Amino acid sequence: MKAIFHHFIFRVSQCFRIFSFQGKIALPFLIITGILIALRLPDNRSYPLFFFLIVTSFHYRRKDIPFLKKAFIKNWRFIIFLESAFIYLFLLLGNIHYKSDILGLAGLLLITSFSFFYPKAKISIISKWNFIPNELFEWKCLLRKNTVTAILIYLVIIASSYHISTLIFCGLFVLDLFPRLYSDNENKEMLEMYFRKYTLEDKIRKNIKLFNLIFLPVYIGFLILNREDSLLLLCYILFMNLFLVLTLTRKYKVYHYKERTNYFDMGIFLSYFIYTITVIPALVIIIDNIKSAKENISQYVGN
Repeated sequence: MKAIFHHFIFRVSQCFRIFSFQGKIALPFLIITGILIALRLPDNRSYPLFFFLIVTSFHYRRKDIPFLKKAFIKNWRFIIFLESAFIYLFLLLGNIHYKSDILGLAGLLLITSFSFFYPKAKISIISKWNFIPNELFEWKCLLRKNTVTAILIYLVIIASSYHISTLIFCGLFVLDLFPRLYSDNENKEMLEMYFRKYTLEDKIRKNIKLFNLIFLPVYIGFLILNREDSLLLLCYILFMNLFLVLTLTRKYKVYHYKERTNYFDMGIFLSYFIYTITVIPALVIIIDNIKSAKENISQYVGN
């Protein structure tokens, strides 16, 4: 028990170190924690299911289980349960609107199975995603590297269409997708080959089309369940598409072949978030980004 106690002390200190040395993680964590505490769902029974899905996603993405099996030969299953149970109870009981019920306890009992169902090795459910055109290489590359995670998150996003509050909350996580998609720079040969065949407007249009096609089940599900909030759905779609275009156009505005990434940090994320909410500034910046991106691309593509 002493070793287990020291392990959890280590986990706490580990969190503080991350927040101290990686400020771009601390602020989103605090914002998301605040949202989870204040999140209001239409049905009290929805809270256990919603938070259970979050904990399940965390469990299947963790990579420290082999270490735990070596460090705690007899108690590693118990530690897995305790960590997952703590996160689940923190989310569930921390919400100011949730009232304890039998489903909350049922979710806790299901978490006991996490010690027996976990990725024992690197999951090989890998798709080549060949149905995605090669010109959308950012999407194809990201999905190939994160097939299982993408499927799990996609199921959660579809489930979020149940109510406007869950749709908006999951949308905050979706926003993190765009910096991941467009933060890496392709080499200048690939850029030249691509933009000799397609224009920047073509790339923007194709990316918007794929994003909305992927999210079509979410839109349809929300309209079926929440027809009275159709205007809010239109605002959601506009917001997501504006943020996508802002992120994509910035990539080529600041592109340099010697840089592997374009350094989309938390400051840029928050400023783009604010611009997108106010719409007009986002449109102005998109126009400027497109103009600057075309000038930058022309240096590599030429005539």
